[in-house]
Amino acid sequence: MTRSMTAFSRHEQVSDQGTLIWEIRSVNHRYLELALRLEESFRPLEMDIRKLFAERIARGKIEASLRYQPSQQQTALHINAPLAQSIINACDQLADMANQPLPIDPLRLLQWPGVADTEQADLQALKQQAIAALDATINDFIAGREREGQALAEMIEQRCEDILQIAEAVKQRLPEILEQQRQRLIQKTAELGVTLEPERLEQEIVLLAQKSDVAEELDRLQSHVDEVKRVLQRDEPIGRRLDFLMQELNREANTLGSKSIDTDTTRYSVDLKVLIEQMREQIQNIE
Repeated sequence: MTRSMTAFSRHEQVSDQGTLIWEIRSVNHRYLELALRLEESFRPLEMDIRKLFAERIARGKIEASLRYQPSQQQTALHINAPLAQSIINACDQLADMANQPLPIDPLRLLQWPGVADTEQADLQALKQQAIAALDATINDFIAGREREGQALAEMIEQRCEDILQIAEAVKQRLPEILEQQRQRLIQKTAELGVTLEPERLEQEIVLLAQKSDVAEELDRLQSHVDEVKRVLQRDEPIGRRLDFLMQELNREANTLGSKSIDTDTTRYSVDLKVLIEQMREQIQNIE
């Protein structure tokens, strides 16, 4: 299925240890370029994360961030009462020995190693949850790319149909154009007072027909359009292949314009270039 390279996805996973929040956004790029923003405790996962992206996504400039919000249980302060009481008793004993009161600062007491701490999170479990949450986020991300890619594919297919209509119109006009050129040649020679023998006139018409023959270009145009439609049905990254086909289509449109001997075919050539350029701009966003 056709995928766009622009998308955004956000996923939250809540557990007893807290909330993991993944955000992924991307824009078009020639290759896969991944920028990660991870909290320090999740840095060991970076290689696994990059591998997961590389397995699922081929192209795009991607920014992925992971935020961790600990649960209230994780942030609650726990007092080591026996240790705190032991320190208080030691302070009282020192006060008696010094024969003067020694006030105890509770904040200083809390700073004593081991007196107060928070419940330690199970980092291994958190890391497993982070990878699982990332996998779900990438699924949503790819689904968003596919939805936008489908819209791009429909637009490209419509432009392909427009190109085929123009090619058919050129084919239909060619005999009429040659007949018009024949009449113009006869009229021109009459105005100049020159009499052309019928055989010489036919030779001139044949030469003109050869110079303006675009049958091969129209056939190749048809072939390239058919290939574009086939490529759009592939279940793989297709952006580069489509970009190459746009170059081929543009080459045929240029040749059609260079061989034009009529304002209508010149206009058709310009219309083709406009359609091809519209497709090319959208293809830059396809993976």
